[in-house]
Amino acid sequence: MREAMDGYLAEYLPILVFLGIATGLAVLIVLASLLVAPQRPDAEKLSAYECGFSPFGDARQRFDVRFYLVAILFIVFDLEVAFLFPWAVALGDIGLFGFWSMVVFLAVLTVGFIYEWWKGALEWE
Repeated sequence: MREAMDGYLAEYLPILVFLGIATGLAVLIVLASLLVAPQRPDAEKLSAYECGFSPFGDARQRFDVRFYLVAILFIVFDLEVAFLFPWAVALGDIGLFGFWSMVVFLAVLTVGFIYEWWKGALEWE
């Protein structure tokens, strides 16, 4: 039993070494940047940057719901692309069922996108 436990722990040793090296390298890089880079903060560097002009209004103001709709659409279509790559790689192995499953998935997303477009959610005034 003890030998089996040691075998399992030995399998995780490369992962622990990798995490130790990554953590040490990250700390080293941050410390090096603090030592090498000039630290001269001024009012211009510490001010909020908003498209080249001074910020106006409160940062906690309400946003139009279209910002959220566009963000949700971006996430949906980003996930669609994330599903398309593995599907395309494994298309030869998954057969016709996998092909038609992805066609249905793409059709549902396309119908949703057309509905959003038809409702005017993507139009800006």
